Amino acid sequence: MGQYAKIFKAYDIRGIVPDELDEEVAEAVGAAFVRLTGASCVVTAHDMRTSSPLLAEAFARGASAQGADVIATGLGSTDLLYYASGSLDVPGAMVTASHNPSKYNGIKLCRAGARPVGADSGLKELGEAAARGFPAHEGPRGTVTSRDLLPGYAGYLRSLVDLSGIRPLTVAVDAGNGMAGYTVPRVFEGLPVRLVPLYFELDGTFPHHEANPIDPANLRDLQRAVTESGADLGLAFDGDADRCFVVDERAEIVSPSVLTALIAVRELKREPGATVIHNLITSLAVPEIISEHGGKPVRTRVGHSFIKARMAETGAVFGGEHSGHFYFRDFWFADSGMLAALHVLAALGSQDAPLSQLLSSYSRYVATGEINSEVRDADATTEEVRLAFATRPEVTLDDLDGLTASGDGWWFNLRPSNTEPLLRLNAEATDEAAVSALRDEVLGIVRGRAG
Repeated sequence: MGQYAKIFKAYDIRGIVPDELDEEVAEAVGAAFVRLTGASCVVTAHDMRTSSPLLAEAFARGASAQGADVIATGLGSTDLLYYASGSLDVPGAMVTASHNPSKYNGIKLCRAGARPVGADSGLKELGEAAARGFPAHEGPRGTVTSRDLLPGYAGYLRSLVDLSGIRPLTVAVDAGNGMAGYTVPRVFEGLPVRLVPLYFELDGTFPHHEANPIDPANLRDLQRAVTESGADLGLAFDGDADRCFVVDERAEIVSPSVLTALIAVRELKREPGATVIHNLITSLAVPEIISEHGGKPVRTRVGHSFIKARMAETGAVFGGEHSGHFYFRDFWFADSGMLAALHVLAALGSQDAPLSQLLSSYSRYVATGEINSEVRDADATTEEVRLAFATRPEVTLDDLDGLTASGDGWWFNLRPSNTEPLLRLNAEATDEAAVSALRDEVLGIVRGRAG
């Protein structure tokens, strides 16, 4: 596969432009996508990176050359592309490298109805087919038609969350020069919201900070804006605006696990007894709260393809990941940071307490966050940690995704990176002293071997 092997990742296509990903590659991917899906029509969108319009046009050339019609929506967020694929019931392609630095670009693909395409669901075969190439299509070329789907996207999201009675709110939003600068004004239009906008100018060079809100350093400007404006909350989106992070009125970062619990409770009120998906590094509070509100919690591996698959299998109403991805059955089981943000606005605006007070009951444990350690042999290191905990009578071990050990009021997960020689540790316990002791014990073993 040559260069194709390098850029075809677990969930999408991503590489440096133009060295690894250029118009020729994008055109080949468009052709292969149509041949492998048998699609008669596909929809495309692209982010604000300098290279994105040309790559989207090249993908459309490849797709139309194989006989498929192309609906080109132009600028859009990844969840706008999911809306397009779901509402039109056609496969889709989003040209974006999400939160990666400006030298990168990529392509996220989905089947009709926004169903995911990953390494285990067609992406590997697609890379091999694109590398081989295809003979010319014998029939006529497809057409390429431009269509503005932003109004439909905004209207559909607003139809899923009742915001009609919310009190006036001041909301600081850091778009990170990414696609939220395009979508937020339209989605928030007409709401009783005073918007405090940061970095809404679309700029794929990311002049202010990386569009990656999972790194606390990239939330500092938002925190300052919340404090200075007296905002009720702050929202931060990543580059393609499919993830959303929240800070409260005190400018404190809100854990995505807390947001998962909040949205789960709202969805369970609407649909009592429903299933809610959470991945295995979300807080222990999440399944506890789901159960307390009459829902059925289902635990999955980390990664959107696993979440989406389990949601489809179980008919789950909602799913949350600790990385800031939130998935909704009524949004074709796809993730939408904007839809998550609207749920937070609705919850906050329908009562008088500040956000920190509203969320206090959803935060029950103290977490380490994700800690990475470089290791020579991930399997051997994990086995050493397993042996250290296996003999303790109160400990339960499982291997759903790496190694998870749990006891009374604590747990940790140690799992290998898919792409680097790293082990990722997440741990949680009832208080700061307990989680610090747990973290230090596990890292003592991991880093003792890392040498």
